[in-house]
Amino acid sequence: MRAELEKLVELQKTDTNIRRLKKSIDTAESRRAGIEQEFEQHAFSVREIQSRRDALNTSRSDIDKQIAEIKTYLERADRNLKHAQNQKEYETAMRETDALQKQIAALETQSIEKMGELETVESELAERSEEINTLEEKRSAALKEFDQELAKHRKEFEKESTHRKGVFDTLPDRLAAVYDRLVSRSRDGIAVAEVVNGACSACFMALRPQMQLQVKKGDNIITCESCDRILFSEPKSLSATQEP
Repeated sequence: MRAELEKLVELQKTDTNIRRLKKSIDTAESRRAGIEQEFEQHAFSVREIQSRRDALNTSRSDIDKQIAEIKTYLERADRNLKHAQNQKEYETAMRETDALQKQIAALETQSIEKMGELETVESELAERSEEINTLEEKRSAALKEFDQELAKHRKEFEKESTHRKGVFDTLPDRLAAVYDRLVSRSRDGIAVAEVVNGACSACFMALRPQMQLQVKKGDNIITCESCDRILFSEPKSLSATQEP
C-alpha cells in the first residue's frame, strides 16, 4: 500500500505541474500581447512627443513664411511712404506701414514662443534618448525571452504528460478510479493532499491525532474526513516526529 500511495503522490505532483504548464501555454497569446502592448505604450508616448516637435516646427516655419511675406509688403509700403506726393498718400502709407510692423511684431512673438516650446520638447526627447534608441532592442529581447520560456514549458508539458501516463497506468484500477473522481470533483485538481501542521493542506481541516499517526505511517490509504482527499505526509515530516 505504501508503494501505491507513493505513486498517487507522484501522480498528484505531476498533475499539479501539468496544470501549471497548461495554464502558461493556454494564456501565452494574451501574455505575449501584454508585453507588446507595454512596449507599444512606450513607443506611443515617444511618437506623441515627436509629433508635437514636428507640429511646432511646421507652425514655426509657417510663421516665418508669413513674416517674410509681410516684410515684402512692408518694403512696398516704405517705398510708397518715401514717394508720397501729398498728405493723403503719406498718411495712407504711414498707416499701412504701422499695421504691417505690428503684424510682424506679433508674428515674431509667436515665433519666439514656438521656439521656447520646441526647446522644451527637444529636451524631453533628449532625456528619453536612451529609451528611444533601445526600445526596439528591449522589445525584441523581451519577446525572445518569452518565446524561449514558452517553448520550454511546451517541451516540459509533453514530457510530464508522458510521465503521467506511465505512473497512472501502473495504478490499480480501483485507485485510478478514485483518483479521477476526486480530481473531477475539485476545482484545483487536487486529489492527494499533504498533511501540514496536523491539517489537510487542501481544505485546512485539522486531523484527529490518531488519523495523523495513520497518515504518517503510510500503511493505508487515508482520506480527509472533511474533503475526502487522499492524505499523505512527506518523509521529512515522519522523521521529524521520530526525533527525541
